[in-house]
Amino acid sequence: MSKAIKVDNLSKAYQLGQIGTGTLSRDLERTWARFRGKDDPFLKIGEVNDRTTKSISNVVWSLKDINFEVEHGDSIGIIGRNGAGKSTLLKILSRITSPTTGSVKIKGRIASLLEVGTGFHPELSGRENIFLNGAILGMRKAEIKRKFDEIVDFSGVERYIDTPVKRYSSGMYVRLAFAVAAHLESEILIVDEVLAVGDAEFQKKCMGKIGTLSKGEGRTVLFVSHNMATIKEVCNKGILLENGKIASQGNINDTVNNYIFNNLNSINTNAKVIFEQNPCVASHISLEWAELFNQENSITDTFLNEDTLYIKLKLTLMQDLDILRFVFKAVNSLDNSILGFGQFFKDLKAGSYTLDCGPISLKDFNSQMLILKLTIDSPGNLVLLGFINLFNFSIQNQRPAYQYLGEAHNEILIPDVNYSLQLL
Repeated sequence: MSKAIKVDNLSKAYQLGQIGTGTLSRDLERTWARFRGKDDPFLKIGEVNDRTTKSISNVVWSLKDINFEVEHGDSIGIIGRNGAGKSTLLKILSRITSPTTGSVKIKGRIASLLEVGTGFHPELSGRENIFLNGAILGMRKAEIKRKFDEIVDFSGVERYIDTPVKRYSSGMYVRLAFAVAAHLESEILIVDEVLAVGDAEFQKKCMGKIGTLSKGEGRTVLFVSHNMATIKEVCNKGILLENGKIASQGNINDTVNNYIFNNLNSINTNAKVIFEQNPCVASHISLEWAELFNQENSITDTFLNEDTLYIKLKLTLMQDLDILRFVFKAVNSLDNSILGFGQFFKDLKAGSYTLDCGPISLKDFNSQMLILKLTIDSPGNLVLLGFINLFNFSIQNQRPAYQYLGEAHNEILIPDVNYSLQLL
């Protein structure tokens, strides 16, 4: 397959604070370097784009040394935390801004939807904005006329088509803008997170359209979203950005898993966690520590699918309770629950307890990363502790598992887990 996009050593630097170096001599030095076709001498001290740290330089690299290629017909999901450089990358690919260093080669016409209302004039009607936005995206007038009815029908705003768009809601803006971009006969479609503004019905409709464009018509799609289920649904490859650099790229499932478990979640990566005093519970209970270990009594967060899993908790009850319930569940990267187990205890007095839970067999699981969550409640009375993330742990195949357990409806309920609650 031929290349639709080729990015070589792409970098983008931004000036923090006031524009300029701070002194006239340095401004002249920068201008002289630009005049001679040289790199800006003050970019050499620029910092990596980490929005959580205080800067020591007035230059930050929003993107740094980005390299990737996109084949015609690929659907690429670009993911990462806020501030990772996703929108900057799409703006460069859409030719809205230029790179500081490096090059971008694109083969084909681009349609992009990066912000709500991009290319719309608030005083013009929806009808007039279709022609305006279509022209901005490179559509000829005859092409817009030919597709006008189809665009309006897809957007679902026919009643307001002759109303100035300044009276549209943000969702109506997105409906009309996406309809125009999706019906442009472009080879490459670039969509930022703007679809999140639309309602569920329209999002589903858009995902179907993106899938049709990519898989049915062979167009290239670059899609940014924080919804990992959507990314997996419409994309076959992924690029993970972290602090302006590519952390990983390749198969979309692997890329999403890297994001979820190495970049996104703040869950404890160790198999033992000590909680601060009463961090997120009601006054009735305090969870002090938790451990995850295997059949060899070794604390670990990595299991083979022939292993068994055990959990131990220490908690303190602040008052007597007639009944107490512990519910554990393990979820995958899409937050689908695939494992659940729980137990009731009655007539508990105030005091400190340890809970031993297990064994939990992992023999039917494929290699995957899971998050173990816990809720504690007193049925019919109150929730003492809502679902909190205890651990993330991995299961690795020692041998092929019997079935795929990646969807919510494949949840396994384990009725024969042994529990013991001991008063300390």
